[in-house]
Amino acid sequence: MSDGDKNGQDNREDALVPVEVWPELERAECLARGAALKWASGVFCRPEHLERLGQYRKRESQRTASIHSRLKSVVQSYLEGVDWGLGQLRVARAELREISHDLHKANLESRKNSEDITTLETLREISFTHRQLLAAVSNLPRLYKVRSMVLETERLVESRRLLEAHAQLMELERWQDEVLLQIQGPRGSSGMGLISEDEELVLNYFSGVGCLVDALAKELWAVVGSGLSLACQNSTLFVSAVRIVEREEALDQMFLEERRSTSGQNTPMPPGRPRCWRDRFFKVMEEAVSARFRSASYLHTRGPGLASHLSALQHCIMGDLSTVRHFLEQCVPSHYHLTRAYLRFCHQFLQNHLGLVSGWELEGGEIFAVLNWVLHIYNSSEMMGEPALVAELDIEDLGPLISQEGLEQLQNKYVQKVRKSVSEWMHKALEVELTDWQRDQEPDIDHEGCYHTSLPTIITQMLEENARVALMISEALRDQTIQMGLYEMENLLSRFRDAIIEFGKEHRRDSTINSNKFYLHYLLACINNCIILKTSTESLQQQLCSFPSNRYSCISLGPLAALDRAVRKACRLVMDHLLFELQPHLQKLLSRTWLDQGEVTPNMCGVLEHHCELYSRVRQPCCQRLKEECQWLTVVEYVRTLMQKRVVCRNNDERNKLAQRMTQDAQQLRDHLQSMGIDGTIGEVNPTALILALADIINFKDPNMLILEISGFVTKYPDISEEHVSVLLDVRGDVPKDVRKSVLDFLEQSAPPLPQGYRPIFTEILVPSSSIQFCLPTAKCT
Repeated sequence: MSDGDKNGQDNREDALVPVEVWPELERAECLARGAALKWASGVFCRPEHLERLGQYRKRESQRTASIHSRLKSVVQSYLEGVDWGLGQLRVARAELREISHDLHKANLESRKNSEDITTLETLREISFTHRQLLAAVSNLPRLYKVRSMVLETERLVESRRLLEAHAQLMELERWQDEVLLQIQGPRGSSGMGLISEDEELVLNYFSGVGCLVDALAKELWAVVGSGLSLACQNSTLFVSAVRIVEREEALDQMFLEERRSTSGQNTPMPPGRPRCWRDRFFKVMEEAVSARFRSASYLHTRGPGLASHLSALQHCIMGDLSTVRHFLEQCVPSHYHLTRAYLRFCHQFLQNHLGLVSGWELEGGEIFAVLNWVLHIYNSSEMMGEPALVAELDIEDLGPLISQEGLEQLQNKYVQKVRKSVSEWMHKALEVELTDWQRDQEPDIDHEGCYHTSLPTIITQMLEENARVALMISEALRDQTIQMGLYEMENLLSRFRDAIIEFGKEHRRDSTINSNKFYLHYLLACINNCIILKTSTESLQQQLCSFPSNRYSCISLGPLAALDRAVRKACRLVMDHLLFELQPHLQKLLSRTWLDQGEVTPNMCGVLEHHCELYSRVRQPCCQRLKEECQWLTVVEYVRTLMQKRVVCRNNDERNKLAQRMTQDAQQLRDHLQSMGIDGTIGEVNPTALILALADIINFKDPNMLILEISGFVTKYPDISEEHVSVLLDVRGDVPKDVRKSVLDFLEQSAPPLPQGYRPIFTEILVPSSSIQFCLPTAKCT
């Protein structure tokens, strides 16, 4: 059937099929009609517009014709493209039929050539076998000599003829490599690095070569390890070892370069390569250094032998460095920098060794030895600071022997050990001090004539010695040690004050039998001890404050405050003892016997003179302070006795007599006190003048004018109270009630403030409460 007949048949079949109308087409037509009606209703909305209906019709007809023509043109071009595409598909189908036919022919030809490929494989195997046989025949003379050469090389190694042995070994290795290369064929023919049976056979045959390498290496490293001892005797062996190392290093580099140059092909390295004997050389040297230094001293490194061990290390290291610089350095190539490497090995060994030592439970002396060796000896000109060694390598580049954290831990351990020792010594010194207080003899007297005991000397020497020893390490450690010592001194002084208190209690309990007649002497010695310790404490604090880094943290008031508390307590006990000895005489004051005879005051002056003589054994300023307190206590107790109203005057004669006796007592006290070096004034108050002022009030003639006299007295002694004045008026015995009321009202209204520097005296004198008569409710008053 022709193409025209086929097309006609297709057209008839299409005509018989009902035409399917698309919904989109109907919708588009409705929209177009609607749009046309809308347009027409807008254009022809008036009758006069209908005149141009013909024009509009003509224009729209032309537009419709134009659209139809463009549609026809597009459809025509589309049909032409479809026709061209169908033609291309027909051509491609024809070419595919030709290619399929050619592939079928090639398949038939390849099946015919498969028998020829099997024949070529057989030829390849025969050629490989022939090549192996040729290699075996050519190497038979060498293979026969392998056993004998291995034995000869073993003998050379045992006799330490290292260069000859290494030459024989290189020859054997060359034979082995050539045989393996011939068996392996072209590069990488054995495939993927796997060992074939033939290669394994060759390696087993040459197994003695590997043993020779191990034996030679063993002898070689033995020579290198003993290089220091060989250098001083015969350096030939060491030089031979270095030459062998350099040969092996050159061979390693040659094989590596060959492998890099043929990186595109799988070139295997010879067995055991690369050997890296130069790196092994330095590793053996490092191990030899470590082994040599570990046996540097036969003394025990724990305990007292640690300092000797470190000293032995120093001498051993410096001796070995001298040998390396003057002998071994000449036996190796210059690029070895053997002295620099040896310095590094020594430093690394010492870092490990001292790290191990630092972890031990060391005593204070051992820690000091380690710190002194690390911080001062190691970097000094006697060791690594020697100019010739500094030129080789800066030790600071290798880092510290012990890290900063490790040094701080060691220093803290040292301070703790010293603190324990100081605490024990202070405890023992205090026990000795307490024993000295019970002696039946007065304390020792120094060159200045002052009492003292051994306590301050022991404490001062101990703290100063520890500070001096710590300064040999560093200023920071000295500061830590001083701060620790000051803290321990504060604890000691607290216990010392408690001991003084207990000493006073024991004396009061046993005062009736007079068990310790040197009680006062040892109290004065305690005061002197505190003064000496204060001087030592201030000296230590000045050392602590002598560096700018400590200017904010150096002041420690704890020890000074503890010293002040101990001194004040001792002085208080001294005054209590004085009061105890004055008490029998104070009981006789202001009595009828005292008024008539007046023997009490000279006896009191005798007691004061004895005490002031002992106070001269005390260092300044406490000596003067005790004498002033002695005067103050005497006057206060005198006035307190007056306030007890033991005497009440009944007339002017008794008042005059009382005033005269008080004036004589004041004069006697003042004269004795001045003879003992007491000027009589404490602050703004003259104690003995107080007795004179009270005598004037008692002897004042006109009671009505007492308010003027008392106002002047209040000006001098503003702390006097109404109760004190009331007692004075009672002692006079002639003051009318209205005058008493006026005086007391004046005191209540005035109450002047205490001037600056004034020491209150009446506040220490309590007025006894007056006894008031009262009646019981169950009894009648009589």
